[in-house]
Amino acid sequence: MAKRKIRWTDWAVSAAIVLSILGLVFKPIESTASARDGLTLCFDIIIPSLFPFFVLSALMVDLGVVRYLGRALEKIMKPLFNVNGACGAALAMGFVGGYPVGARTALSLYEKGLCSKEEAERLLSFCNNSGPAFIFGVVGAGIFANSRVGILLYLAHMAASVTVGMIFRFYKRGTKPCAAGTPTQMQVVKLSAAFTHSVTASFRSVLNICAFVIFFTVAIRMLFLFGILPAIADALGAVFAPVGLGSNEASQLLTGLLEMTSGLWSLQGLSSAMGRHLSMAAFMLGWAGISVHAQVLSFLSESGLATWTYLTGKLLHGLFSAVYAFLLVRLVILDAPVDAVMAEQLSGIADMGFGSTLTTTMKVILILTALIAVWAIGRALRREKRRL
Repeated sequence: MAKRKIRWTDWAVSAAIVLSILGLVFKPIESTASARDGLTLCFDIIIPSLFPFFVLSALMVDLGVVRYLGRALEKIMKPLFNVNGACGAALAMGFVGGYPVGARTALSLYEKGLCSKEEAERLLSFCNNSGPAFIFGVVGAGIFANSRVGILLYLAHMAASVTVGMIFRFYKRGTKPCAAGTPTQMQVVKLSAAFTHSVTASFRSVLNICAFVIFFTVAIRMLFLFGILPAIADALGAVFAPVGLGSNEASQLLTGLLEMTSGLWSLQGLSSAMGRHLSMAAFMLGWAGISVHAQVLSFLSESGLATWTYLTGKLLHGLFSAVYAFLLVRLVILDAPVDAVMAEQLSGIADMGFGSTLTTTMKVILILTALIAVWAIGRALRREKRRL
């Protein structure tokens, strides 16, 4: 058996691993504190916010609710994105639930036979988006302290997502899509089995996400402590100084490229009236960060779906979002600061612990589930009346 030739990338990866181990050895207090911060983020924010949406999206697929959505959205999804109407569930969950709910829903649709492989790959390019609560509350009100910034960024975010979806409608457009209401492999299961599967599968997905969040929290902290990110930022700042990009802004962009939330928080205190600041925030939201990409790729690795459509779509999403935000800031007067009531609410949200956050989130999810169930039952009853 021939020996595999050792490539320079193998040496680079090995050196990076050794240096990382040495970093953890020489900076044990800082690395432990960073890991603790990552665990706190998972426990107080990620699990309460993502887990219920994962369960809800899985229930929608397993119980067949997306078949009704498919018939209703067929006339919109097909001409715009060249996918069948059932794929509208991934887009809707992506815009409401945030990363990576949209991508997870797209994968569930593909595994259940509700969309073809090509349709799932098109979905991955544009359906994995930030949720409105994060953009309105954290970015708009929390970071820029401006009520209108969140609306502007969310409009740019949605417009960029739709634009990317319309571009990828031409991806393998000669393939025939699945019928929205008659998937070839779809099997509706009982509520008890669907609920059990949804909870267990969603919990595994959330654990994977938390593992990547903790890792990247520690990694970014180590890169800053050893001066690696600041050195790269200084080099980029010197190169792009003629276009107004300094080393500080380069450092913020680099942080956002790795981990979106950390990059966005680095913009705190900057003027929202500056178009480039909002464009930077819009790019980070559209790109989502390598941390989010690792979360998505963790459950796409064994699916057989092409991942380049996802990564290319996220890069285009970031670029289009930055352009749209830069244009919108010239049309919208950003002079509406966060009032005292909203500031108090944000402070209360920030101080919420795991139990209260999960309880509040579950209340919202139950209301959404009830509305979807009533809508689906109503459609089924109307169909029965037509038959009679």
